[in-house]
Amino acid sequence: MKDYTRLFDIIRYQNAHFPLEKSLGHIKDGERIYYSSKEILELANNVSLGLLKLGVQPGDKIAMITYINRPEWNIVDIAIQQIGAVNVPVYPTISPGEYEYIFNDAGVKYCFLSLDGKGDLLDKVSAITDKVPTFKGVYTFDKTDKAPYWETLIEGGDLSEVEQRMAAVKPEDLATIIYTSGTTGHPKGVMLSHNNIISNVRSGTDLMPLVPGQTALSFLPICHIFERTMSYNYMVTGTSVTFTGTDNLGGDEGDLKRIKPHFFTTVPRLLEKVYEKIYNKGLELTGLKKKLFFWALSLTDDYAFDKNPSGLNKIKWNIADKLIFSKWREALGGNVVGIITGAAACPVKMARVFSAAGIPIREGYGLTETSPALTINRFDAYGAMLGTVGPVLKGITIKIDSSDGDYKPGEGEILAKGPNIMQGYYGKPDKTAEVIDENGWFHTGDVGKFVQGKKMQFLKITDRKKELLKTSGGKYVAPAPIENKFKESFFIEQMMVVGEKQKFVSALIVPAPEALKDWCENNGVNCEITPSPDNPTLFCVSKSTLENPKVIAMYDEIIKGFNPEFSHIEQIKKFTLLCDPWDVSTGELTPTMKLKRRVIRDKYKAEIAEIYNV
Repeated sequence: MKDYTRLFDIIRYQNAHFPLEKSLGHIKDGERIYYSSKEILELANNVSLGLLKLGVQPGDKIAMITYINRPEWNIVDIAIQQIGAVNVPVYPTISPGEYEYIFNDAGVKYCFLSLDGKGDLLDKVSAITDKVPTFKGVYTFDKTDKAPYWETLIEGGDLSEVEQRMAAVKPEDLATIIYTSGTTGHPKGVMLSHNNIISNVRSGTDLMPLVPGQTALSFLPICHIFERTMSYNYMVTGTSVTFTGTDNLGGDEGDLKRIKPHFFTTVPRLLEKVYEKIYNKGLELTGLKKKLFFWALSLTDDYAFDKNPSGLNKIKWNIADKLIFSKWREALGGNVVGIITGAAACPVKMARVFSAAGIPIREGYGLTETSPALTINRFDAYGAMLGTVGPVLKGITIKIDSSDGDYKPGEGEILAKGPNIMQGYYGKPDKTAEVIDENGWFHTGDVGKFVQGKKMQFLKITDRKKELLKTSGGKYVAPAPIENKFKESFFIEQMMVVGEKQKFVSALIVPAPEALKDWCENNGVNCEITPSPDNPTLFCVSKSTLENPKVIAMYDEIIKGFNPEFSHIEQIKKFTLLCDPWDVSTGELTPTMKLKRRVIRDKYKAEIAEIYNV
């Protein structure tokens, strides 16, 4: 095969140009299990035959759910695509209500899932299938007596019908529907064609510092378009991939040291965890070793890409590299030539420290709706700039639109156009029209500007226009549905979910004064309530009342009561109780009683910092 135009062509391209004995693999029960390029292709063809025997038609929707990435996911993905069906990957941690909504919205017919991780996926799906009229059956990637094993679908024989189906699939045909968090409580299905994702693979492949035969580690959820597109990039470049989870990456027995990857993608929070371990080990040192560690760390403070030390500085860097930084690289397996971080903003410090230590970190930017990458900092000279998300990818156009907001000079909403832009939201043309205008520009909802480098321009993200917040793990969280649910409690007057760029979401809570006063009287707690100095019609609860252990415990029980109604990432992990009420008159609410989120974040930045111990 000379080229690839559809996603299922990519494994054939690999088998023709870079046939690997260890194309895709994972660690199961402590053993490494790999599939060759040829085996993947043969298994995918045979699973396609099994799906045809089930009566799967072009356009049918098949869900895929796993906690931990595994080769079987990719094999079935290929099998689904090449007969014209549509893969609907689903996050494992979402609530049962979201499972039911997605399965019904997409019209899912079959589901493939794993029993690894928490082992609850089969129970979750089984609980909602009676509520999904289109649903016909579930298959598991692990053997159980509760559902058929995926290998029971494997059929041998004539592949002519598979080949006919393949020939009928066009690059512009729908390949996958990926559901993203919505601001109204319901996720939206992003429709991506083969060509949408292929265009992103093509524009990104040449930027990867990879050569055939090298190894990549894959641990970010493959249901997310970021890791999924990267898996196709690995196939195209002849890179062997080992799938693993995030629970055993570091340490002497961790997957990084075992696999010794040349490349992997990550999210900022995982980099922060690695850095925290390195830093804490430095703190445990004594005497000269400790001094050397923090001396080397201090050298990174003024590091910049393409900055080459000379003279005495070069000697210092060489010493630091030999004594300190080389050990950091060894902790990551000793072979890393590049890491791309995405899905959330990467702290400049993380990219600076690791890159200075000879572990090149490059940040990219994109959305599910853009397949995903719009920009990526490159690994070649003058192709990256700290604090930015990189140059625009080939074939994509980005413009900064400052026409509909009060932006700083040079800033505006980031608009994108190109072959990677989604076909739209499944079954929601009105929602599609809200983000793709009549001229074909996709409105990202992010605010940014271009910064001029030595040889090219770099995009810098400066703000978020939309209300969705994003954790440091790259997960979107819609705060409004969470806040509205919690405010059903009589004890909560106002609430704002926080957690942008943090590892978990928390809440600022304004108690309902009267309800709290009644509770305190019934529970032997002294409750002090006074008129607000800013507006005498409003009332403030004293700090001493809110710091009472009984009061804190009562609100903690409220949080625990509502949390199960949300997915793990949406659940409130910490909260703080605020004395002062929010109102239009005091500036926290709009005239229509909506939260002024930026105002509240600025007003309570000390309290938010305390929640996250910043």
